Amino acid sequence: MRWVTPRTENERLRSPHIRGTLGRQKPYPNVVNPGFLVWSPWLRHTASAQIIEEFLRARALDNSIEARTIGLVYWRLVPMLFVLMFFNYVDRANLSFAALRMNQDLGFSASVYGFGATIFFAGYVLLQIPSNMMVHRLGARLWLCVILLAWGAVSTATAFVRDDTSFYVLRFVLGLAEAGFLPAAALYVTYWFPEKYRARAIAGYIIATSCSTIIGGPIAGAILTFMDRFLGLHGWQWMFIIEGTPTILLGFFVLVWLTDRPHQATWLDRTSRDWLVAKLESEKAALGQTGDPGFAAVLKDPRVWNLGLVFGCGLIGLYGLLLWLPQIIKEMGQLSDLQVGFLSAVPPALGVLGAILVSRRSDRVGDRKGHMAGCYFVAGVGLLASALVSDPVLAYVFLAIGNGAVLAASPLFWTISGSFFTGAAAATCIAFVNIVAQFGGLGPWLIGAVKDATGSFTLALITLAAFLFLAAILAVAMRAEPKRAIAPVLAE
Repeated sequence: MRWVTPRTENERLRSPHIRGTLGRQKPYPNVVNPGFLVWSPWLRHTASAQIIEEFLRARALDNSIEARTIGLVYWRLVPMLFVLMFFNYVDRANLSFAALRMNQDLGFSASVYGFGATIFFAGYVLLQIPSNMMVHRLGARLWLCVILLAWGAVSTATAFVRDDTSFYVLRFVLGLAEAGFLPAAALYVTYWFPEKYRARAIAGYIIATSCSTIIGGPIAGAILTFMDRFLGLHGWQWMFIIEGTPTILLGFFVLVWLTDRPHQATWLDRTSRDWLVAKLESEKAALGQTGDPGFAAVLKDPRVWNLGLVFGCGLIGLYGLLLWLPQIIKEMGQLSDLQVGFLSAVPPALGVLGAILVSRRSDRVGDRKGHMAGCYFVAGVGLLASALVSDPVLAYVFLAIGNGAVLAASPLFWTISGSFFTGAAAATCIAFVNIVAQFGGLGPWLIGAVKDATGSFTLALITLAAFLFLAAILAVAMRAEPKRAIAPVLAE
């Protein structure tokens, strides 16, 4: 048996790979080869030929099962995670729109507002690991229900802050309540998606962080404008109430919709369920992890610290823009709150497009850190240019590009952090990397302090750009080894 390219028409017609061939020969389905396999009559019925034929047919069938299974899992779980992520960032970022009126109503300076925005991350750090371990032990359904009920209640209560102390307390408690959600979602994806599909799956719900501003920005502007003084409440108070209540309702819905593990998925047929369980188990075995390495192994792994430093530098830019973007835009011209809401939707729209394109290309070529570094470099250039140009329109365009690039990098972080370990160690790793990265929560405070000291956002944007360039450099130098490839088995 040998691989050759047919040289004559007669030879081509005899090839068993051509559909509609003459005689009794049957082509193999869905096989693409550089040439055609020419069988000698005495070799066609040998054991080796039959083994290869069965292997090719089995591979075509397995690919069909894989495509169907991943499609079912994706459309069952990712839209739900998207909705949860959407309200997670609505409840986190609505503060930036509330500040357009709240700071004046309550007498908050830029430093007070910046510190209140930052103290959220102190609470956020404290419960990262315990919360993610609860997902591993209790299951995603039950623990996500608890998280959603807690953060929805606290977010709604923020409508009734009266001074800086109550503001600080509720922001800290909100950080405690939201601590486990993002790491839990990333861990949950590792339970359901093989490694090569994870960046796309994570991007499928991470883009909700951008959509929350695309949709939430104009809604927030409208609430601030048209509901101010309705029933005696300020517009920013109504915004917290209206945007916090749906999260409480979602807490009960996840109990019905989500499934903890693939072997429990009654909405998958048996063939798909068995394939998915076997595929995930084979990837776990290929990782080479035996038993639970424990917290000490995660703590000593340099990849964990490297990734945390990269993402932390990126988060300084991400969180700084998330919580100050409306005020930065408002300073560019004489704009109403409604106009600011609509203009605030453009940068995250670019983030959605970037996240989809970058994650798909990253999955296709198998490179994570290079794509992450590229996103942070573009973001740094955008913010630096926005700070240095004098034309407000150009400043806004560069700001939008920079903000969009920061958002496009996020799915890659969660994909990398979930690839180092499996099981309980994966839960610990994802949470701990996110803890290390939360020094990025200093971004909002940093912008507030610089704004109070200089009277403008110019130096603040330059500072954010410096951290994004540092993130790009660290990403290039980072060691982020992917899982070992799982070789197909061919019986001989």
